[in-house]
Amino acid sequence: MITRILVLRGGALGDFLITLPALGLLRSNWPAARIELVGHARAAGLAVSGGYLDAAHSQHDARWSALFAPAPLPSALADWLGTFDLVLNYWPDPDRILASRFPVRSGQMYLAGTAVPTIAPAARHFCEPLRALGLATDDFRSQLPYPAAPHSKGDSQTVPIAIHPGSGSAAKNWPDERWQELMARLDAPILLVLGEAERERWTAPLLAQFSSPHRHRREIADRLPLSALAAALRQCRLFLGHDSGVSHLAAAVGRPCVLLFGPTDPAMWAPPGTHVRVIRRGATLDRISVEDVLDALNGLDVCSSPRLP
Repeated sequence: MITRILVLRGGALGDFLITLPALGLLRSNWPAARIELVGHARAAGLAVSGGYLDAAHSQHDARWSALFAPAPLPSALADWLGTFDLVLNYWPDPDRILASRFPVRSGQMYLAGTAVPTIAPAARHFCEPLRALGLATDDFRSQLPYPAAPHSKGDSQTVPIAIHPGSGSAAKNWPDERWQELMARLDAPILLVLGEAERERWTAPLLAQFSSPHRHRREIADRLPLSALAAALRQCRLFLGHDSGVSHLAAAVGRPCVLLFGPTDPAMWAPPGTHVRVIRRGATLDRISVEDVLDALNGLDVCSSPRLP
């Protein structure tokens, strides 16, 4: 009988969110089990609120290093690990040092999948180890249960479009000047989402241009807690971004997304779902024009909005 489950999953926001379908399989099959995760604690907090997890622990805690050390496990850690009936590992383990630690007691099950996806979409890769337990799904969408956005179809001119002009790599970013041109041409309120990397690039001149007088509201979401960012995105009309964790978050809370891809494969890394539209013109994003993005927006039936300029 499985009553306690531990999941080991490293990486950043997007890496965590593509694991939600696997967590959903665990939760739906064992609704009363206690499921804990060691990984991106802030991101995993969203899954605690959403009912996927009961607790989240930071992957950066020093205690986990003992799992890869040659010495026996500290007794307190071994005892805690032994309370779990199932351990599911997605941490890198090329030398199988971690695998050699499990099971820590008789009757404990240990399953593992590689940290780097090999099956598209990436969420499917993280569901594959669960087939050993008889668990499978054809729905690889990541979903976070946030309340429905309060706006109606008739007020699309007051509901913002969310734009995140960054990602974890400069190679995955559309040129800033094209984001500026696009925003200047959008006849809609805009919520500009900035993280640490974007704040280094979007310095005073760029922000001044964004904040210049406009007939629609222009707001900046700057380093919000993830729960607040998720709630803010949920209230938006649609989302524009790149191959990034924030894009996965927007898709997970149900926002229609237009995502610009370049060097990474959208078949692997784009959030699955009919609400996600990908624009790709090759390995570099500078091949994507502002007109390409405007055409994609005009093809979306979002809040019955008028055609964008």
